[in-house]
Amino acid sequence: MTRILLADDHDIIRRGLKELLETHADWEVVGEASTGRQAVELAGKLHPDIAILDLTMPELNGLEATRQIKKILPKTAVLIFTMHENENLIRDVLTAGALGYVLKSDAARHLTNAVESLIQHKPFFSAKVSEAVLDGYLKGGPKESGTTEPLSPREREIVQLLAEGKSNKEVADVLGISTKTIETHRATIMRKLELKSFAEMVRYAVRNNIIQP
Repeated sequence: MTRILLADDHDIIRRGLKELLETHADWEVVGEASTGRQAVELAGKLHPDIAILDLTMPELNGLEATRQIKKILPKTAVLIFTMHENENLIRDVLTAGALGYVLKSDAARHLTNAVESLIQHKPFFSAKVSEAVLDGYLKGGPKESGTTEPLSPREREIVQLLAEGKSNKEVADVLGISTKTIETHRATIMRKLELKSFAEMVRYAVRNNIIQP
């Protein structure tokens, strides 16, 4: 049996995906998550062969969830399933370790083929995604900022949670650390990014695909 984990914050999408996938007798959806953080936790417990992740999930986005899942389960193949076809975003999730990228608009035509490819440890991109990646390279390749990512994985988590409107205490509760530690991280983030206000932090999160507007 191929064991599959689904992660999307919309129940109806997860139900549809599960029905589609389980038409294959040898595929089993072993877990469902509605947040990126829950997806990472379930992956650690269930050790799925394939994790299908939406990009825009609360608490931890699909990009960060991919990074964390690949860190603890390098053999789990990650398939990004999303409505977004931004070339920079595609590049980021591939760099994070995803093996496939399918647009939700292409699900009926391509999702089954994508899972079959990942089972064989082969990458898969739906046509529009391939075009976006190719177009990026034809225009001069992926744009490099010239600097490394300024924030640590934990700092990116904190930025997302804060930008989603959670208080310092609520973020501390989610991450299981003290409010004082969150305050310290927040001050460090503001200093690293040279931000002067919370609104600027939110704008940074949107620009860098940490949250969606």
